Amino acid sequence: MDLTLVNLLVPDAPAGLAPSPIAEASLLVLRVFTGICFIRHGWPKLKNLQTWSQMLGTPAWLCFLSAGSMWAGGIALVAGLLTPIAAFGILVSMAYAMVLEMRSGIPFVAVDPYLIPEGDYAGPLGVGEPPSWEKAAMYVVMCGVLIGCGGGFFSLDHAITEQVLQTGLTL
Repeated sequence: MDLTLVNLLVPDAPAGLAPSPIAEASLLVLRVFTGICFIRHGWPKLKNLQTWSQMLGTPAWLCFLSAGSMWAGGIALVAGLLTPIAAFGILVSMAYAMVLEMRSGIPFVAVDPYLIPEGDYAGPLGVGEPPSWEKAAMYVVMCGVLIGCGGGFFSLDHAITEQVLQTGLTL
């Protein structure tokens, strides 16, 4: 198989496997859910860039790239437009979040709050869920799936590439 722009945007199903409607619907749910999450994660960071940058101890330009990839990538994921590229930008941001959390000594999975003796845990915003890098890791995996599978049948990627293929153009 030759690697083309179309193959990057709409990866083929594994040889011999036809995509099922359930698999396509599941991919749609994963893509839209992930997109909505990152629209919601990215916008507040863009609006409060300096505060977020200072809190992380990271240069503002790097925080802008991260928040921008979350917000714009989330919009692209909801639409299914340039899905692997959008997912890759988000994956890089979440991988960086994992590194920051690991370097801080935060565990992969936090102790369940109900197992912590009363009064032993209070985070920066009061009593709540102890920190972990589990959520960032889940987002990395979710974005990895979207990079590998593309936007699926119910995406602008698919609609555009189908149109391109029908006209006989090659990308």
